[in-house]
Amino acid sequence: MSQALDTPPRTAHPAEPNPSPADPADPAELAALHGLTVSGARPSLPAYVRQLWQRRHFITAFATAKLTAQYSQAKLGQVWQVMTPLLNAAVYYFIFGVLMNTKHDVEDYVPFLVTGVFVFTFTQQSVMAGTRAISGSLGLVRALHFPRASLPISYCLQQLQQLLFSMCALFVILLCFGVPPTASWLLVLPVLALQFTFNTGLALVMARLGSKTPDIAQLMPFVLRTWMYVSGVMWSIDAVLKDQHLPHVVQVLLESNPAAVYIDLMRFALIDSFRYDQLPHHVWAWALGWALLAGIGGFIYFWKAEETYGRG
Repeated sequence: MSQALDTPPRTAHPAEPNPSPADPADPAELAALHGLTVSGARPSLPAYVRQLWQRRHFITAFATAKLTAQYSQAKLGQVWQVMTPLLNAAVYYFIFGVLMNTKHDVEDYVPFLVTGVFVFTFTQQSVMAGTRAISGSLGLVRALHFPRASLPISYCLQQLQQLLFSMCALFVILLCFGVPPTASWLLVLPVLALQFTFNTGLALVMARLGSKTPDIAQLMPFVLRTWMYVSGVMWSIDAVLKDQHLPHVVQVLLESNPAAVYIDLMRFALIDSFRYDQLPHHVWAWALGWALLAGIGGFIYFWKAEETYGRG
């Protein structure tokens, strides 16, 4: 009897559930089990390229719509697409061609100047548009899911469309100043393709930088203006290199300047007096190299931050 009283009563313990291998404790494993993915996660580079290709019609339509709306509030409308670069060229002609008399070193100075202004404006506007591509479209970026590279690419395509309008005016100017059309005019197409690739890559780089630091958009006009003055838009780089004994490093920088490379190629294609011996023999290699470096490098640089756009 006493032995029974001293023995502690037995208590029933509930059976502990065995962990099921079908219910992983790790949330990532659980999400993978049910086919869930992180919203807005960066896709692989090949998948990203495929997404962009699938939205090619959106990119084209967006660029055309932006170009149409650009001067919709002006009375002259789309005429300003041609008038704006022509007025810039007229101002540069008065300052550099007349007051500074740089035209005496260049044959066919007006076609030379207008070509330089149009080509550099293409790069200038592409970079500025790329800088604001993400920061200026945050509502669209946060509301819809699409590859963000669509925006800077569409802005560059818009600038290309505007350049084509300007090229029509350029052809008229060439004819008015006695520059005959030749087979070399066909070189305009590969030059524009290379420059568009370069501009797009540069715009992608600036789009990523501008998305994090919007103040870059305020600084870029000063950088681009300085770039224009050293790119031979209003003066001949070849004439300066012949007249001035510049250090070799400076000569290489002037000749390999990507803006100057594309300007010289366009002048070579359009202006008969701009002879081939005025161009470095490796100018086409420079043009291709800059296009590949900026195009591929800029695209990868932008893609690496894909999941961060619109979340800052």
